[in-house]
This record gives sequence, C-alpha cells and structure tokens, in this order.
Amino acid sequence: MTEITLPRPDDWHLHLRDGAMLAAVLPETARHFARAIVMPNLVPPVVTGAQAAAYRDRILAALPAGMDFTPLMTLYLTEETDPADVAAAAASGLVRAVKLYPAGATTNSASGVRDFEKVRPVLEKMAEIGLPLCVHGEVTTPSVDIFDREAVFIETVLDPIRRATPGLRVVMEHVTTKNGVDYVAAQGPDMGATITTHHLIINRNHILVGGIKPHYYCLPVAKREEHRLALVAAATSGDAHFFLGTDSAPHIDALKEHACGCAGCFTATNTMQLLAHVFEAEGKLDQLAAFASLNGPAFYRLPVNEGTLSLTKSDVPAQWPAKIEGAAGPVTVFDPGFPVYWHVKD
Repeated sequence: MTEITLPRPDDWHLHLRDGAMLAAVLPETARHFARAIVMPNLVPPVVTGAQAAAYRDRILAALPAGMDFTPLMTLYLTEETDPADVAAAAASGLVRAVKLYPAGATTNSASGVRDFEKVRPVLEKMAEIGLPLCVHGEVTTPSVDIFDREAVFIETVLDPIRRATPGLRVVMEHVTTKNGVDYVAAQGPDMGATITTHHLIINRNHILVGGIKPHYYCLPVAKREEHRLALVAAATSGDAHFFLGTDSAPHIDALKEHACGCAGCFTATNTMQLLAHVFEAEGKLDQLAAFASLNGPAFYRLPVNEGTLSLTKSDVPAQWPAKIEGAAGPVTVFDPGFPVYWHVKD
C-alpha cells in the first residue's frame, strides 16, 4: 500500500501554551488536525468556564487565515473547582472535559489535586452529565519509583475513583505501560486511553543510552521496550478504547537543554507521517483511521470529521523542519531516529 486516505484526524491531548508560543505552534497542529483537546495547564491554569472561553478566543485569534481548526476546551481540576461552573461550561458546548493533574506530576501541575475527597462533588456532577475526566495517570509519592508511578496510580487512585463514582467517563491520557493498556482494555465503554506518537517510538534507552537526550525526555517518562510494544499493539488493534493524543508539548530549546530540563516531546509537525510508519511496520495501516480519526470522536460523542487527509509513500524520505522558530525561541521537532517515507499529501 502506497497511499491511504482517512477522515481528517483529531488530537485528543494537546498543549498549545499561550502568547508567542501559541502563535508559533498552533499552525503545526491545524495543518493536519481538525480538532484537539487543549490542555489547561497554563500559568495561571484554566480553571473556570470564563477562563476557558477567553483561552479559546486567544487560540482562534492566533489561527492563521485559511486554516480550519476547532479547539476543544478543558478545565483544570482543583480542590476549589465549582461543580456548577463545570456543568454550565459543559452545557454551553465550550468545555469537553476536565483534566486531573495530581499535584506536582508534570509541567505546571502545582495547582493539582492532593486530597481527592475535596473534588468528589465535581466528579459526581461530571458523572451525572457525562463529561469526561482526563487523568494524568501518575502518583507523585516520593517513595514510588518514577517508572512505577503509572501502575501505582491505577491501583491506588484511578480504580478507587471509578468505583466510588459510577458512570464517570474517564480517559487515561498518555498511557505508557502494559499495566495501563491491560487495565483500560478490560473496562467498559466509559473508559478510554490516549497513546502518544513518541511513546510508540521510543523506550527509556533512547533517553539514556549514549548520553542524555533531553528532547526525548517526557512525562510520563518512556518505559521499557516491553511496554512500548504493548502500546503499539493497542494502538494498531482497532480497539475502541484507544485513540490518538499526541501530548505534543512545546518547550523552547533553552528550557529543554538545561540542567533541569522540561519534560515534553513536540510531535505536532510530523505525527501523521510517524504513525503511518509505525502502523505499516505492524501490517496494520487499515487500523490507522480507527486510531487517529474514529475512536476519539466516538468516545467524546462527537461526529467524525467530514474532511479527509491522505498520506502517500515514496522512495524519498519525508522532510520536516528540525525546529519551529517563534518569538519565544526555537522548539525542536521530535526526531524518530530513522527515515520515514510517508508524506502528507497536499
């Protein structure tokens, strides 16, 4: 197969930042993706419906003329979140999910949840109205090894929350372990999971062997090869539980190549070519549409996009910019470390 056409894809986990960074990276997503679930971990975070509306307006104002893109807004869950405000923002169609960050788990997560009992009224309201909860699935307990944080989160946080809140629809974002894949796959239709582009390609050796590679450092951190293979199997299976969420996370090079470097891989530019490569290697190109275009809208109860995106394979390697230049500074585009022969057709 040298050409594939699928419904225009969506990104169900995306960081756009704000200001100069937003202006620089937004076109990279809007070029290929029709919609994206936009993360709320700005500084200060997006915690109310009014703040989400203002952020949406800034995104749309930054969208270059002629580009078609719809930001799907989220609220940052805090221990002070008002259930009524969440319900009103959801009823208006503005907000499509609420994001749970355990405090300290990742970039700009200091305002996250420490005492889950304090957010129970919000979770109960979300279950009542069918609004999904997107979770960053890691505990932050210092005694838990960073490579075990996801598995412990499932056992001690995620499963208890779901049992205590029947009907709550949950997306386990950027799942990185076989433990996570197995847990999600065994659940009903109220559970989903996003898988990132970079976690399908790198394992922890890519970050650490031969010197530290800061542009491969992300949170959740990449795990052993056996976990990467489990992610590839899940993504290419067609299983409706799993869909694309790139977690594309721009940081300027000065903050990545740093003594305490920021976590995040920027994959908005080349995700679709990379996915075609991964799916072809598994003999599963016929499942790419399910992962990138169909399963996400089904979970979020939205229509599949009417437009299409086509990819073609040639003998010439795909080219993309090594860096996205913007007023905030350069952002390095994820390098898979191998040639890719799939191209997005104009």
